[in-house]
Amino acid sequence: MNQDRIPAAVRRTYGVDDLSKAASFAGGFINFGDWSGIDLTSPGPEDRVHSQEQLYRRVLRSFPEPHERLRLAEVGCGRGLGAALALREFRFAAVTGVDIHPDQIERARAVNAKALATYPDRLAYALGAADELPFPDAALDGLHSVEAAQHFRELTGFAHEAARVLRPGGRLVVTTFFTAEGPDAAERLAILLGSFADGLDVAHPLGPFTADLAAAGFTGVTAESIGADVWPGLDRYLEDTVPPGHWTRHFLTAWKDGLIDYHLVTADRG
Repeated sequence: MNQDRIPAAVRRTYGVDDLSKAASFAGGFINFGDWSGIDLTSPGPEDRVHSQEQLYRRVLRSFPEPHERLRLAEVGCGRGLGAALALREFRFAAVTGVDIHPDQIERARAVNAKALATYPDRLAYALGAADELPFPDAALDGLHSVEAAQHFRELTGFAHEAARVLRPGGRLVVTTFFTAEGPDAAERLAILLGSFADGLDVAHPLGPFTADLAAAGFTGVTAESIGADVWPGLDRYLEDTVPPGHWTRHFLTAWKDGLIDYHLVTADRG
């Protein structure tokens, strides 16, 4: 895979900056979290880690039983903790974490060295892009992506590549934040949120993505809004974590204004 394809903001954020060390994250995970059931009176780092693990569990519960028969891959695995959790807690037959950034793959292999040694034939980390996955046709039973698709430059290629690597009947599960449609929404998000301003995040509306999935041969496409379990809890944690007025506090504003929402998307390969 050509490493020149990595956008500059992605290369920097997940390379020398190592986003997992930011105050808004904890424990090596890099997602906004599922805060359902968590006491928001005074959330601390342990609660933050729990929220991020819960988001993975919500995604992984979307795959059918028995999990022991399913070969999975995660697109945009970061430091690989979610892939290790999938194997440890859900007992999938095999899990491969895929990331476009070589630094993240290096970190994933280091952080999860014990798990890799324990499950040498069931856990792996590999370089790959959303539209250039390192798997043969129909090689997987499931494919998931947890808060990574907002970094993909476009989602049409991802939809078709997911269809290629999944066997008929295989399932795709994607969770991330999608934006309202139209140039006005993208412009307003670039004003509110630094990650959209510098090109780290891309304004992807939900409707075109679900249409891409249908065009790629997926059936039973569903999209569940889970923003109420994400944005208020995240903002409450940030209140005690980042400086007053930090741009990340505007995610809640963007959600309340209808510019952005968090969704769980599932689709089955026809």
